[in-house]
Amino acid sequence: MSPAEKLRAVVQLNAAADAMALAGIRLRHPAASPREQFLRLASVKLGRELARQVYPEIERLDAR
Repeated sequence: MSPAEKLRAVVQLNAAADAMALAGIRLRHPAASPREQFLRLASVKLGRELARQVYPEIERLDAR
């Protein structure tokens, strides 16, 4: 497998992981807006503390 093929495989696996995580977020939060879904995914991917630093509006999600 060439380096380009390996990179393509990694990109596809990351996209699949994001899609599965978003599906779980949508199941748990069916009324969530696209922005809220994005923020919740960021929290999963970056960890809560870093996500709060990057996206301070995440604090409002926690208050719900």
